Amino acid sequence: MTERAIVRHLRLAMTTPRLHPDTIEAVRERADIVDIVSQHVVLKKQGKDFVGLCPFHDDKSPSFSVSPGKQFYYCFSCGAGGNGFKFLMELNKRSFADVVLELAQRYQVPVKTLEPAQRQQLQRQLSLRQQLFEILAVTAKFYEHALRQSDGAEALAYLRQQRQLREETIQQFQLGFAPGGWQTLYGYLVEQKRYPVELVEKAGLIVPRAKGSGYYDRFRERLMIPIRDAQSRVIGFGGRAMGAAQPKYLNSPDTELFDKGKTLYGLDLARAAIAKADQAIVVEGYFDVIALHAAGISNTVAALGTALNAAQVRQLLRYSDSKQIILNFDADAAGTRAAERAIGEVTDMAYRGDVQLRILTIPEGKDPDDYLKHYSAEDYRALLEASPLWLDWQIQQSLEGRDLRQADHFQQATQAIVALLSQIANADTRTHYIRHCAEIFSHGDSRLVPLLAENLLAQVRRQRRPSRDGQGQDAMAQQPRALSALEQAEAALLRIFLHAPAFRTTVTAALDDRDLQFSFSHHRALWHYLQSLLDEPATGEDLITPLRDRIAEFSGPLSQTQYLLHLDEKTQRDILRAPLVIRAATACMEKNLCEKRYRHFLALWSNAAPHASREELAHYQQQIYAEKRRIQHLEQERQVSFADLAQLPWVGEFYNALEPSS
Repeated sequence: MTERAIVRHLRLAMTTPRLHPDTIEAVRERADIVDIVSQHVVLKKQGKDFVGLCPFHDDKSPSFSVSPGKQFYYCFSCGAGGNGFKFLMELNKRSFADVVLELAQRYQVPVKTLEPAQRQQLQRQLSLRQQLFEILAVTAKFYEHALRQSDGAEALAYLRQQRQLREETIQQFQLGFAPGGWQTLYGYLVEQKRYPVELVEKAGLIVPRAKGSGYYDRFRERLMIPIRDAQSRVIGFGGRAMGAAQPKYLNSPDTELFDKGKTLYGLDLARAAIAKADQAIVVEGYFDVIALHAAGISNTVAALGTALNAAQVRQLLRYSDSKQIILNFDADAAGTRAAERAIGEVTDMAYRGDVQLRILTIPEGKDPDDYLKHYSAEDYRALLEASPLWLDWQIQQSLEGRDLRQADHFQQATQAIVALLSQIANADTRTHYIRHCAEIFSHGDSRLVPLLAENLLAQVRRQRRPSRDGQGQDAMAQQPRALSALEQAEAALLRIFLHAPAFRTTVTAALDDRDLQFSFSHHRALWHYLQSLLDEPATGEDLITPLRDRIAEFSGPLSQTQYLLHLDEKTQRDILRAPLVIRAATACMEKNLCEKRYRHFLALWSNAAPHASREELAHYQQQIYAEKRRIQHLEQERQVSFADLAQLPWVGEFYNALEPSS
């Protein structure tokens, strides 16, 4: 550990209250992992468990499993796993204490610390985010109330008449009004409600004056739109000016609770609808979202003042099996640029097929809000059905405004198309688009299509050739790390020890008889921890639960043994034939030691000085011969046919490599 890391660790230890074990245990008992995970991942029932898309990697098919019986999650693809604490720690990059405190609040568990003197500090830590949530919730109610007062009459009329919103929609989205005056909200929150001014500022609601002391309201004479997180808690606001004030729309600044680059407006109301429709619609503005929800098209969200980014796309992909996202930005130049920026953010994902991206441009340049004032929801759904894939849309944009009968325009269009097509990884898809673009360039002359297609293909091949190595390396980098034969053998023993209590004595005896130890640090750490658990009188046969909790609460070598806690179809078979696996695994481990000794004595013998005594050389030769015979004996030791264990890849590697080179 570096000096900086040590200082950071000590500082954290001094500032973070130590939670009482009773509190941690009470939260663990109260918090349900399905409830926790379903706040972030769309889960579908499958037998006794639930499955969904893994939030820790770009999952292409549901490989993420949640077991309510074991209170445990596991991804069969990337190996992520743990309990509810670990899930929130990994997902949000938060400390164990922060996660326990958040869950304690959610499930109303009283919080105790080990030192009474720390309780005041704990309350400060516990209450910061909670007080911000409370202040923002009170502010949303204040704005809602102000909308119904005389000052808000113009804003309310605007919502009802120009936006044509029903009363239930206004209430559903908690729309409100920020009155005029420099300190109207300040007076309500600080002077009347007695909230600390520092917290109100941290919530992004007031701004310190540039000159002198004091604060003024950030939002004044604006129609207020609360921005909520996935749990429907207000985390910020968007304000639309009712007069000529600029900017027309003003968002809350980034705060402890609000990060506009990670937030999607309307997601709390859209999550279930996205999962049901298996499709997410992304629009530009608040009122586009509100209008579509009011029309019954609830699988709609909006980015907040910035282009849709890859992180936001990955949020949406958690709720859709088909991974279909439709961008419905305005048809004007700004909307086109926004669509192009969004495509640029997720191009790699789209080319890989991780997202099925479509672009909807509404005729006559309308946005969804305007369109629904003149057309029905069914008309809009028909446009969704007909929306082109992003690549088709980009091809159209590449040809926009170009006369293909002019040589320079034709060349520019060809270069743009080749740049697009050369990124397509799938050969069949690439061939389809080459043919499609050749037909466009042919102006209806079918005789030119084969020639144009051949020309495009040649250019695409030249464009792709320099990047092939890089793409190959990327693909290899994404593959999971292959375990060595020795690591797999050690893992097999530990897995049996964990999941088959009846064979724990057999495993221990096999290691002791052969005087074997685990070679890998994470395996040694796990073995020592398991032995310490068994030394405790209160420990029963279940070693999985305390180990899960240990891994969730602490980092270090143990975290690398996460995958041993979960059994798949193959490893379940290994448990059923535990004696055979124990014999083969310990033979593999001993053979590894024998090979090391064999190489050691062979090197000593080879490097022996000319003046070495005959007795010394004879000793080396005897040791070399003994190790070689032992290695051969390990092969003869197996009393079952290789076919019985052929399904274990490390066993095959072990027997193929038994004879060391001489």
